[in-house]
Amino acid sequence: MTKKQKIVAIGGGTGLSRILRGLKKHPLDITAIVTVADDGGSSGMLRNELQIPPPGDIRNVLVALSDVEPMFEQLLQHRFRNGNGLSGHSLGNLLIAALTSITGDFVKGIAEMSRILNVNGNVLPAANQSIILGALMTDGTIVKGESTIRESNKKIKRVFLEPSNIAPLQESVEAIKQADLIVLGPGSLYTSVIPNILVPELAEEIKKAKAKKVYICNIMTEKGETDYFTAADHVKVLLDHVSSQFLDYILVNNKTINQDILENYAREEAEPVLCDSKRCEALGIQVISDDLVSYDHQVIRHNEKVVSDWLVKLLPPNN
Repeated sequence: MTKKQKIVAIGGGTGLSRILRGLKKHPLDITAIVTVADDGGSSGMLRNELQIPPPGDIRNVLVALSDVEPMFEQLLQHRFRNGNGLSGHSLGNLLIAALTSITGDFVKGIAEMSRILNVNGNVLPAANQSIILGALMTDGTIVKGESTIRESNKKIKRVFLEPSNIAPLQESVEAIKQADLIVLGPGSLYTSVIPNILVPELAEEIKKAKAKKVYICNIMTEKGETDYFTAADHVKVLLDHVSSQFLDYILVNNKTINQDILENYAREEAEPVLCDSKRCEALGIQVISDDLVSYDHQVIRHNEKVVSDWLVKLLPPNN
């Protein structure tokens, strides 16, 4: 019997969830390593009140990899609009918090949620504790908190974690060592992707891993994080934070986006990420460009089928 090939996907936010929905349709052994730096919304409230890592990004990934009825998926993503103490919370976040309380451990709570949802793969937090994301801005000021960084309206020089001595889960380390392909992104560059590779041992294991590493570039820039960034700018920031050239590929969109949708994004001061292939290649990265665009109610998403098909093509031969 042929062994399933192993893919480790690293990131957070809706971008990672989108890619995992495509990957789970292939016969793969999937491990998702998910950021725990979120401090806004329901996740931030539960983090502060219960002293647990934020569950929001974990919830999205669990739902993406789950095998449940669409209505049950909708139930997990349901966000209460009213109710003293309930308003703003999603049911999935509350369930993860409850399972953490029952099991006495965030990782065990996620494992129980995975079992209940019949999750196709392993979902691991980047660390089994809350972390604070900080940013050093180009003007020398320091801003702390993921949501605060986005709203600061300053240009980011680099981001960092507190505490600095965070240890990854041993399961994450082993998954990276055994991976056939390691995927980073898509997602907010500074606040969803990079926090994972700032966990010291995790970064070292990614650099040492025999697997090829691919970065899935965002389709649009993001105000407050990647204003005016090209594809190569994204890559350079990743390499600067790891102090090493560890990437093999970048997957980047080359499709022109509908004008009416561009106008909507322009109101949010976002624009398409330019695929500057020569600059990427000069950084030692092989460029794969394709039509990666999918539209979801005037919102641009990555086409999960196209992206997952490319990732499968990048896997080594399964001997």
